[in-house]
Amino acid sequence: KISHIETGIAVKSIEEALPYYENVLGLKCYNIETVEDQKVKTAFLKVGDVKIELLELQAESTIAKFIEKNNGNGGMHHLAFAVEDSVANALAEAETTGIRPIDKAPRKGAEGLQIAFLHPKSTLGVLTELCEKP
Repeated sequence: KISHIETGIAVKSIEEALPYYENVLGLKCYNIETVEDQKVKTAFLKVGDVKIELLELQAESTIAKFIEKNNGNGGMHHLAFAVEDSVANALAEAETTGIRPIDKAPRKGAEGLQIAFLHPKSTLGVLTELCEKP
């Protein structure tokens, strides 16, 4: 069962992107935070049960590399799923089916979640994040 879906969208600047999401789409940003160890600034908006996470590039971050690979443009970065049990168990289960993890163990993400990523080369080209509330 999926408790929520989160879409991560890479942007050059959260402050430049928010007016589109708030003024044009009518969404409300409910949280902005920086995750220092991932070198990323995030902003969260919600549409029903779907969370949209804007990911601002920071120097030398995976988001900066993603934007560089996309000719300087942002775009959909990842799709995140909340897990029922634990991220550690979900990682182990994914590996048994031949899915390659990026993270070998859960780590701290935005909003206090435990997270881990699955490699897009084994997930049909979609960077997939597994999330668990601590």
